[in-house]
Amino acid sequence: MAKGKDTKPHIGIFGRRNNGKSSLINALAGQELAIVSEVAGTTTDPVKKSIEIAGIGPVILIDTAGIDDTGELGDKRVAKTREALKVIDLALLVITDNTFGAPEEDLVEEFDDKAVPFFIIHNKSDLNPVNPDWKYFLEEKYKTIVLDFSATQSPDTASVVSTMRRLIPESAYTSPSLLGDLISYGDVVLLITPIDIEAPEGRMILPQVQAIRDILDHDGIAVVCKEREVDSFIRRMNPKPALVVTDSQVFLKADASVPKEIPLTSFSILLARQRGDFQNYLKGTPNISKLKDGDRILILESCTHHVSCDDIGRVKIPRWLGNYTGKKLEYEVVAGLSKIPVDILNYAMVIQCGGCMITRKQIINRLKPAVDAGIPVTNYGMAIAWVHGIYNRAVAPFTLESGKPVDYL
Repeated sequence: MAKGKDTKPHIGIFGRRNNGKSSLINALAGQELAIVSEVAGTTTDPVKKSIEIAGIGPVILIDTAGIDDTGELGDKRVAKTREALKVIDLALLVITDNTFGAPEEDLVEEFDDKAVPFFIIHNKSDLNPVNPDWKYFLEEKYKTIVLDFSATQSPDTASVVSTMRRLIPESAYTSPSLLGDLISYGDVVLLITPIDIEAPEGRMILPQVQAIRDILDHDGIAVVCKEREVDSFIRRMNPKPALVVTDSQVFLKADASVPKEIPLTSFSILLARQRGDFQNYLKGTPNISKLKDGDRILILESCTHHVSCDDIGRVKIPRWLGNYTGKKLEYEVVAGLSKIPVDILNYAMVIQCGGCMITRKQIINRLKPAVDAGIPVTNYGMAIAWVHGIYNRAVAPFTLESGKPVDYL
């Protein structure tokens, strides 16, 4: 269910079995996209459907299983439905027969918990129209909109689309810049990109490509070199770069090579600010110095890739943390968006990767249990900068106050 690189608004359709969720999707799409049946439970897993809605544009509709499913298999389907909340930008809660009970109330609590805007569609109005007093009660209680609707009898999709357009957050359409606010027209940005065993054959990794594109989008000049060429190249560069961005794995080399007056950060820290929980990373990173023998560290690697013998998350970060703290620490790596295997309270710290393949909403929701429980969180680049003693310099481009770096020690 990863939203991944698809930046179109994600709209989830929720409700009990046989309430007409799939029929609603077909009505909005103007075609038979979803299977419709009188048999309850036709939709068993969340299904993504990419469509163009007039007045909104391209969106991803997510058709989910019924929130009232039963039995062992039904419980798993409901759990999958609730997992979809981590990626959606707007929820449509479909009800019928003037019925709103515990399944809907629980779901609305989760909408609120994950800051998902929603409205209610009372479907099958041709069979049983919404009770006006009850409609008013729901709207007042949940501070939302209740639309009476029939997905099969002259559906008033215009009202649904109009409400969707009003409630879809602006952030669903846009992604903040990686570094556009750090550079001006014509500025040179030097990108240090090692070509090592982890570098993909014949191409750059995604954060490097994203940085190059962002620099060009903001009328800057991107210069790319390997770490071995940095010293001689910076001596010859005129004008000097306005910013240097390095791969976190060669932070020490970059710190030694780049003059102190030139701002320096990493691709991972750029991503941490763009799509991670940056403020909580700033609070959490210094807790590396407080780790104790036996502490468990959860490493969240939010994509799946071939694991090399010197993998950054599985090998290098544990090695650097062990060398820095002098403690015997335990590590657990969870790849992709797989479920965290044990209670979050079992961990002393959570370290999130840059998240180049997923969205900010997914990362925020991924880290939320730890943040809510008071477990420190950080990200790859910020943790690496901390253990190498160059943390303040690495975050200074984003945290300067009155020209002085913020001290997080």
